[in-house]
Amino acid sequence: MARRRRHEEHENHERWLVSYADFITLLFAFFVVMYSISSVNEGKYKVLSQALVGVFNDPERSVKPIPIGDEHVLTTKPTEQLVKDSDQPDAAISSPITPLQSIANQVNDAFGDLIKSDQLTVRGNEMWIEIELKSGLLFGSGDAIPSDKAFTIIDKVAQIIKPFDNPIHVEGFTDDQPIRTSQYPTNWELSSARSSSIVRMMAADGINPSRMASVGYGEFQPIASNATAQGRSSNRRVVLVISRNLDVRRALTGAGSTGSQPPPIIKPVGRATGTQTAPSPVQRSPGA
Repeated sequence: MARRRRHEEHENHERWLVSYADFITLLFAFFVVMYSISSVNEGKYKVLSQALVGVFNDPERSVKPIPIGDEHVLTTKPTEQLVKDSDQPDAAISSPITPLQSIANQVNDAFGDLIKSDQLTVRGNEMWIEIELKSGLLFGSGDAIPSDKAFTIIDKVAQIIKPFDNPIHVEGFTDDQPIRTSQYPTNWELSSARSSSIVRMMAADGINPSRMASVGYGEFQPIASNATAQGRSSNRRVVLVISRNLDVRRALTGAGSTGSQPPPIIKPVGRATGTQTAPSPVQRSPGA
């Protein structure tokens, strides 16, 4: 039986072409990368060229000295009064606007119609400002459920106060007409419920609850005589007291803002359009 002859495998003498092609490809990639790195950004080159030309061609300039301490801006324009119609001749005209003054100015601008109709009042001094709202704007008679108008008003007030960190003290007041319901046995409960409703609404509008407190004074801090309907209407109110700091708010908590006066070293603003920066915090004795 004859054997089958094995076919001899021919050796591929062109395998070097594969390695050569890989080498050429890598070499091409290398030169592409090198070209991209060495290419000149014409835009940056023009900017640098113009800068150098300007430096060497500009006339001589005096060297501006480095200021030491506070630099005062020199101007020929007269200083504008920050608090208008002030009764104080030595009011701080050129002092920067404080947070309290900024809040007061914005409230005056946002609620001009309510201020003209005596439904909203803004009072202030250097330590706090008060935003007083008639209860009829916010609640029904003998109730603490906010009306639709109350949500609109409180939302606008909250948007003004929100950017600042000042403490907020919400106070509720009523007239001396007795109320005896299962929900509000006395005016204490009614005034407290109304102030608490305002606090909840402001918290819902994004104000940090840790900044706020609510208190009800019932009928025991009237600002007008309860013998007339107009006086009783004035006594039914909610007051938002925005203090300069937490110590001021705590000082007001005991007696409320009604009839409160700033300390003797503080000069109050004539009209309640804002506050001026106090010279220093008020130092209170332990028994104050």
